[in-house]
Amino acid sequence: MLRVGVIFGGRSGEHEVSVMSAKSVIQGLDPKKYEVYPIGISRSGQWVTPEGARTALQAGHVTGNDLHSLAVLPGQAEKSLQPMSASGPPLPSLDVIFPVIHGTYGEDGTLQGLLEMAGIPYVGAGVAGSAVGMDKALMKAVWAASNIPQVPFLVFLRKQFESQPNEVAARIEKELGLPVFVKPANLGSSVGISKAKTSQELHEALRVAASYDRKIVVEQSVESPREIELAVLGNDEPQVSLPGEILHGREWYDYRGKYFETEGQKTVIPADLSPEQIKELQRLAIEAYQALDMNGLSRVDFLMDQQGRFFLNEVNTMPGFTPISMYGRLWEASGLSYSALLDKMIELAQERFHDRQRNAVEAELAPSP
Repeated sequence: MLRVGVIFGGRSGEHEVSVMSAKSVIQGLDPKKYEVYPIGISRSGQWVTPEGARTALQAGHVTGNDLHSLAVLPGQAEKSLQPMSASGPPLPSLDVIFPVIHGTYGEDGTLQGLLEMAGIPYVGAGVAGSAVGMDKALMKAVWAASNIPQVPFLVFLRKQFESQPNEVAARIEKELGLPVFVKPANLGSSVGISKAKTSQELHEALRVAASYDRKIVVEQSVESPREIELAVLGNDEPQVSLPGEILHGREWYDYRGKYFETEGQKTVIPADLSPEQIKELQRLAIEAYQALDMNGLSRVDFLMDQQGRFFLNEVNTMPGFTPISMYGRLWEASGLSYSALLDKMIELAQERFHDRQRNAVEAELAPSP
């Protein structure tokens, strides 16, 4: 029986969503196959034992304290991670980690780097794929180099906006026009994102985005778009789900609409598209996934304009796993149950780990003449 550590919470603005996702994952893991150990991370970055983490799952957020504090160390056995309680006996070594943390300090390659150093399989993309998949500016640059369709965009540093706010805003209005969407480069779940229709709203949107990240992405708005999402699963030979469409009845699909104010929201799976359109979306989803060197899983989001053109919006390397989240629902509609999906993701984590173990770590020197 595998010991699976489910890490959740974290220091990002998506802390509560992570807790909801982890609760759903833990409930979905087959107890006949896995011993599950929840591990929480508080908003301040303190790691919390399974005992404290179980309390956090009920409370909806992780609170660090000395009683349940945790040090995470490489395990005594190969391919394991051993949480060491500061106030109790050591916990069992863990075989696989399911890092259900959304946003910064979890989905951006930082946690993945720790797990790589510890030498343990983990679910999801690796360090590079996680980092680029989280950074919308880098992501868009890679897609642009791969000629994948996306809306026109600009990238600014927070320092540029703070030192020359009028010049930055003027360039946006000149090159992209209004309205635009203004986003922090390194967050998800629409946290810190604003739609700006006027010059005044643009300045405020830039200020909000700059409060979350040092890089700001500004995108040309698509008028009345359809929002289409696909789920991708796999390592070197990824598979893609049927597309789904979100009908939310809001001007745009913001954070509150995604997780809290969901009344009237409707999901259509599969989306009402022609077979040719579905095939094209699936092709683009795989192309986008492979361009970013993704592993394990990702949700790939598109916008469709009134002329039927598709624009790649973003990928989510650790999408939500709440009961209403699209990733699991897309695979269920494609014939893969939630429990089987979790099994597959753990299998892919082990597959990727064993493949990396094949890499040479010492230089092979040519024989001396």
